[in-house]
Amino acid sequence: MALTESPILSSRLGVEPQAFLDSQRGKGRHLPRRDAFIDSLLMATVFASGPQTRHHIGHAIYTPHCIPEPEKSSHERKRPYVSRQAPRSLRLQNRLPVQGDSQNDHQIPKSPPTSALKSPPLQPVNSVHTPLVTQPKVPAVEVKCMGRSRIPTFHGTVFLHIYHNNRDNKEHLAIVADSAQFSNDNQLPVPPIRSHSLDAMWRENESESERVTRGAYIGRLTPESQLPSQPTDRPIPPSDIPAPLVRIHSECFTGETIGSMRCDCGEQLDEAMRLISQPVQFGSSTIPGRGVVVYLRQEGRGIGLLSKLLAYNLQDLGHDTVSANLKLGHKADEREYEVAVAILKDLGLGSEQGEGVRLLTNNPDKVAALEKEGLRVVERVSMVPRSWKCQSGSGSPLSGEEGGRRLPGATMVGGEAVSGEDLDRYLRTKVVRMGHLLPLPLDL
Repeated sequence: MALTESPILSSRLGVEPQAFLDSQRGKGRHLPRRDAFIDSLLMATVFASGPQTRHHIGHAIYTPHCIPEPEKSSHERKRPYVSRQAPRSLRLQNRLPVQGDSQNDHQIPKSPPTSALKSPPLQPVNSVHTPLVTQPKVPAVEVKCMGRSRIPTFHGTVFLHIYHNNRDNKEHLAIVADSAQFSNDNQLPVPPIRSHSLDAMWRENESESERVTRGAYIGRLTPESQLPSQPTDRPIPPSDIPAPLVRIHSECFTGETIGSMRCDCGEQLDEAMRLISQPVQFGSSTIPGRGVVVYLRQEGRGIGLLSKLLAYNLQDLGHDTVSANLKLGHKADEREYEVAVAILKDLGLGSEQGEGVRLLTNNPDKVAALEKEGLRVVERVSMVPRSWKCQSGSGSPLSGEEGGRRLPGATMVGGEAVSGEDLDRYLRTKVVRMGHLLPLPLDL
């Protein structure tokens, strides 16, 4: 039967379908679309099939469901659409509580009904309620001494160790002052400060020449003396022997290389190397100085050289070292000490089984950070600026000349005392704003 002859359409439209189509063609100045009459017919057919909602009208017109099907019993009916969204009770289990939610939203049933398990819950995407992704566990810090060599300095001969680690691509250093390492058979009551990873066998067929070349040797290396070291456990020294001095020093290009007077970093490095080389009183006898300066590549308290120079410009505009770092989006101090502690433990220092350390620092935060990483600090030793010592009548002279000769040292500053208006502001900020344990002179 043609649609124009349908009695259902006639009752719905109130007129004969053909007459309705003819009347529609005559309206308007322009010719209607060729399929315009089909829209009306489809709408009439949809309404003739029963009650419809706005949502179902669109489905009925543009899908094959617009054709009425024979009536089926309730158990034969199939749902035309099955939601893949989990029931609300299950979705609430994957939801983080948000401030402002009502109390009922947090009353999650412990066991959802069985019917709710038919559709697996879908995790929300890009939602504020999405649970935080668990970050992978950061592996423990591992360090390895890649090389060791003898370096003569103004303060005495030291051994420079180069370390690699699994946290960054930087080559951190350990400057070790230890006269016990120059003897093939150490007769001193203290064991030598040696790197465990350096003395270890790196592979089964490693030759003695390879070991000696990387610095795993005993005594003084000469063409006649080439005795490779062997992996051995470091003995624990007597408890009454003073612990070695240790300085954790961060790289400072401006203060150490070009002699900047904005900080005392160059002076501190030279003073630390001098102190660890000083003889130590042990009972009625004296033993050679022993200690370590761990040199970390953390320029500008960890913010890098570029940001450090920008902070200098902000300091010229009136900021101090703390507020300048904060204005640049950094912390006041971004240094980390996990690698430093691992280096010291590789040298047999600072662990519960090894020797404790006497730490050269004025910074209580550094002491706390090192102890948090497992370093055993038995004493804190202050580092008073040389210019302050000179004001009290001791220490190096303010003038860098002694008999017309510049005082030598390990850095560009050498053995001189750094002084100046910029340095005074820098030291005052460290004491007042960063809590360094130093008494301020009266004129600061």
